[in-house]
Amino acid sequence: MLAAAEAGLVDRLLLLSYPLHPPQRPGELRTGHLPNLRTPALFVHGVRDGFGTIAEMEAALKLIPTRTELLPVTGAGHELMTKRNRDEVTRSVVEAFRAFASLKGA
Repeated sequence: MLAAAEAGLVDRLLLLSYPLHPPQRPGELRTGHLPNLRTPALFVHGVRDGFGTIAEMEAALKLIPTRTELLPVTGAGHELMTKRNRDEVTRSVVEAFRAFASLKGA
């Protein structure tokens, strides 16, 4: 919310498990500030996250008038990392954010 309220505060955002709504309450969206966001943002989201489905996340990202990317984490919920995927998730998030942050002009 702060980045939406203060444009230019940061160059890029990395958002991990962004809670679109409370679990089992998809009507209570937490997206009102997204149209004001002007900072390019990479969202990392578990495909089993109770705070929003991948489809809901994709719809929410369309509200943001700047460059966004979504990195879905297969087999993960809101916690993103498990004992099984810890190394893989860490590596993929770091690689994805480095690539996202290095793009010029966006």
